[in-house]
Amino acid sequence: MTSVLLEFSMFPTSDECREGASVSKQVSKVIDAIDKSGVAYQLTPMGTIIEAASMKEALGIIELAYEQLECCERVYSSLKFDIRKNCKNRLKTKIESVEKVLNREVNH
Repeated sequence: MTSVLLEFSMFPTSDECREGASVSKQVSKVIDAIDKSGVAYQLTPMGTIIEAASMKEALGIIELAYEQLECCERVYSSLKFDIRKNCKNRLKTKIESVEKVLNREVNH
């Protein structure tokens, strides 16, 4: 059992896929695809965090996200991985671990 946490952002930088400075229409397409994929995820203001069971599954989500934007001339993406064996459900348990140390709930 492996847990691959992947935090990423992906959005178009080319004018034909933007509405002024806004990229929310295109980002919404990416989030919709992730949501429909069934993978565990958390949307944040600056990106999305997913938890996959393998690197292959995590990279498959990146490919799925890009497919939503491939009509755009230019796409920017940033990815960060935390890969740990013998763990699962870390989207939840990592926060719970901090709350346990603080002995209180935190905003998330």
